[in-house]
Amino acid sequence: MPHPAAVSPRTPVDLGPARSAAVAARVLGPLVAQGAIVRRPRATAWAERRQTDRAAGALLRDVRREHGGAPVVLRLGPRRLVLPLEAGDVGALLAGSPDPFSPATVEKRAALGHFEPDSVLISPAHRRPARRLLNEQALDTSEPVHGDADALLAAVDREAAALLAQVDRGGVLDWPTFAPAFWRTVRTVVLGESARHDERVTDVLSTLRRAANWAYLHPRRPRLRAELADRLHAYVRRAEPGSLVAHAAAAQAERGVDPVGQVPQWLFAFDAAGAAVLRALAVAAARPAVRDRLRDEAASGASMQPYARGSVLEAVRLWPTTLVVLRDSTAPTTWGDRELPAGTSFAVVSAHVHRDPERLDIADAWAPEAWLDGRADADWGLIPFSGGPVSCPGRNVVLLVAGRLLARLAEADLVFPRARHLATDPLPATFDHFGARFHVAGRPGAAA
Repeated sequence: MPHPAAVSPRTPVDLGPARSAAVAARVLGPLVAQGAIVRRPRATAWAERRQTDRAAGALLRDVRREHGGAPVVLRLGPRRLVLPLEAGDVGALLAGSPDPFSPATVEKRAALGHFEPDSVLISPAHRRPARRLLNEQALDTSEPVHGDADALLAAVDREAAALLAQVDRGGVLDWPTFAPAFWRTVRTVVLGESARHDERVTDVLSTLRRAANWAYLHPRRPRLRAELADRLHAYVRRAEPGSLVAHAAAAQAERGVDPVGQVPQWLFAFDAAGAAVLRALAVAAARPAVRDRLRDEAASGASMQPYARGSVLEAVRLWPTTLVVLRDSTAPTTWGDRELPAGTSFAVVSAHVHRDPERLDIADAWAPEAWLDGRADADWGLIPFSGGPVSCPGRNVVLLVAGRLLARLAEADLVFPRARHLATDPLPATFDHFGARFHVAGRPGAAA
């Protein structure tokens, strides 16, 4: 991305009580209800029925027009929360991370401390560089295709074939069918072949993540966290060839950096990729041209499949898996004519910046080509994996795995009964992946 230094941050404007209450209720409330760390199925279904992201985007655009595009400041009890509403201000925030805009926010530390207290995401400044380096080395952050791509993609192909055989027998692909196969893939990719059927490790992580949804309102569960750490340590010691933990174990990192502290975040990140795959698959089932292009690319056998990768990115742009990008300032910062004190919180509402029709001609359209020709990556308002120096180090390996899985699943003749909602633009603003249900073509219930 180009550096946003040429964009002068606008002077933040304080919202009045009525507007603050509206933004809290109609923008932040639905996001919190759905769950920041693990999605709550009932709340996610409710959000789709109400299309809460569309209502939130409309309100934030109204607020932006009222204040000339300036960031707006909400008072939430003792906290000051700044919402940047323009791409340039988002860029200034992300380019200034981790100093002075730290990703280790109060809320994030309270939530992620439940299951990954040593994660680079919430690390103090003096520990961050070494932990970040370990992540980058293990995940091959700088490379579009991971060095162990053959092994990683073989795991994807095996589980995709088994899943499609199961779907062919049962006639249905839905979240309860998809999720176990997806987690077998993830455990194999991250931890190694011996973890393929270790459901306990992901069950423990899921339990801790559900507690993390409540952040500091839920008591910690030290015994479960210790069990998770013990299981992960065993896999790191085993360091099975072709797994990400093998790369973590071999990574050149400063003394005292335990790879186990980073692994829960890798599992967490792949969970979001599963939702993106099902959403992109639904679009492919509704649009034959998309499905055919995915199939043609899959037939090439290449490790890098750009259109599938772009489709996963597009699913995350349209239906963000990180609902809000958070930062806390570690020092006083100047925005336009105003100085904001240290400890100020910032929140970028992903659904607003990803789908801004006043700025983007693809706001509500399916446009994976934007990720192929560089337009999207050059835009500070499009941040499916965050942006700037602390952007997700696992972006490329997640896209490699998720893109391959999407391409393999697109080879099946699947029908999405709600295809009419996805067959043409504009696409719905909120999409409940838990409710996605596909049928094998020609079977009962397969009519679109």
